[in-house]
Amino acid sequence: MADILTMSDGTEIFYKDWGSRDAQPIVFHHGWPLSSDEWDPQLMFFLSKGFRVIAHDRRGHGRSSQTERGTDMDTYAADVSTLVEWLDLRGAVHIGHSTGGGEATRYVARAKPGRVAKAVLVGAIPPVMLKSDKNPGGLPVAVFDGYREALAGNRAQLYLDVAKGPFYGFNRPGATVHEGTIRNWWRQGMMGAVKPHYDCIRVWSETDFTEDLKQIGVPVLVMHGDDDQVVPIANSALLSVELLRMGELKVYEGYPHGMLTTHADKLNEDILAFIRK
Repeated sequence: MADILTMSDGTEIFYKDWGSRDAQPIVFHHGWPLSSDEWDPQLMFFLSKGFRVIAHDRRGHGRSSQTERGTDMDTYAADVSTLVEWLDLRGAVHIGHSTGGGEATRYVARAKPGRVAKAVLVGAIPPVMLKSDKNPGGLPVAVFDGYREALAGNRAQLYLDVAKGPFYGFNRPGATVHEGTIRNWWRQGMMGAVKPHYDCIRVWSETDFTEDLKQIGVPVLVMHGDDDQVVPIANSALLSVELLRMGELKVYEGYPHGMLTTHADKLNEDILAFIRK
């Protein structure tokens, strides 16, 4: 089933909900500037393993409302909470990639008891990406200003450049380039709206998840490629796992930011093993 849920401010959130209502639910949180379609390989895999799978398009992204309202991490997490309450999901596993990893982190840290069993963060943005006096290993604001300038100037070209370059590691010598993967990334990005995508750059670069990570009281698997050119591992996964109460780190040698697509078979099996532990 695919459906629309209307938030309190009138924003419509598109979501997919497949599988038995009696099965353990897995909730997927997509990255910027994509949609729930990013999770196609995982949705099909975990559905085949007997899970109930739920994935939504974040506001301003995909098939959800192209609103500029609520472009902040608190609202993103609140939208997830509303969806979880509406579907009455209990004992769920929340899996977030990149910006979706931040969204999952904030939601899980604030979730009501019994709603969440475990979480998985893949190439995720926490604790915080922007370089500052408190975060000297972060990326300088010029990197994010470059994204903003390119997006406002020619969003379609930026999305092609990101997809055929650093996101999937297709810019690395000897990489096997998949044209369909590039086109699918571009398709998803262009489905959303330029204004919330532009504003979301501030959200995924500047939001600090340090306290959220400390508050999470369920097991969390942190997965990251050591050749992630978008969210460098040294200032993300390696720091996040130290802040989590029950964090487990898996580092993938040579894997890119978009490893959920390029190496779906390996990651799916590792996530399944973590869930079943």
